[in-house]
Amino acid sequence: MSRPLLLAAPFVFLLLWSAGFAIAKIGLMHAGPFTLLALRYTIAVVVLLPLIPILKPAFPKGRAALDIAVVGFLIQVAYFGLCYIAFKSGVSAGGVAIIVCLQPILVSLIAPWMVGETVSRLRWIGLALGLGGAITVILARSGIAHEPALGLLAAVGGLIGMTAATLYEKRFGITTHPVPANLIQYAVGAAFTLPLAIGTEGMQADWTPELFAVLGYLVVGNSLISITLLLAMIRAGEVARVSALFYLVPPLSALFAWPLLGEAMPPLAWAGMALAGVGVMLARK
Repeated sequence: MSRPLLLAAPFVFLLLWSAGFAIAKIGLMHAGPFTLLALRYTIAVVVLLPLIPILKPAFPKGRAALDIAVVGFLIQVAYFGLCYIAFKSGVSAGGVAIIVCLQPILVSLIAPWMVGETVSRLRWIGLALGLGGAITVILARSGIAHEPALGLLAAVGGLIGMTAATLYEKRFGITTHPVPANLIQYAVGAAFTLPLAIGTEGMQADWTPELFAVLGYLVVGNSLISITLLLAMIRAGEVARVSALFYLVPPLSALFAWPLLGEAMPPLAWAGMALAGVGVMLARK
């Protein structure tokens, strides 16, 4: 990835990834979690396949292909699948966001012995401020009491999936053409979610223009662009610094949920967004 694109990548990733939460919640009004994911991954594969004979990219082989498939499973099946289940089971956006916000802390704790990175004192301060800001936004917008236990367990599983994917990509990931890499990942996602969607949900969906718009965004914005940028940033930078970006996801998700879902942003939430921004700035110095 060129330097100008790498500099712009965090901003593009944050905008596309954060908006995806509110848009996915809209999609879950029209389809079950596995059905929505199966449609998303299958469409992504259909979009990518015609590019192979046109671009003729070099396909990763052997261990490299296996590593891409493992990361694909951890993100597309474990992370997205379990987070969608948590939403569908009744866990509030605040409950899921607080749990997922622990990802940078987990990465920073594990990174020193798994990928040989040292997390400085300044970065720990930034991580703590980022977590505090994200929790402030979440608590300002919604309560987290009386959450279903199964849904909370699913959210914890999603947290573990994204943490494992981040560390695995940093340790074993190699630079490869994004088209075959994405094709492998979404083929893995479709291979796992399609049987689950058919077996548990009958692939039932409310085929409205809104659902088609949601799928278009999830395929292009979340699947093809966001994941490519995330994996490129992990390979190019320190994994703890990249993971700190996830502290800005809940505040930005709350901002997008305002016009998309009608969820207002109280004054305290704006203060939390500012605190999270300062924390991420320190963690990424």
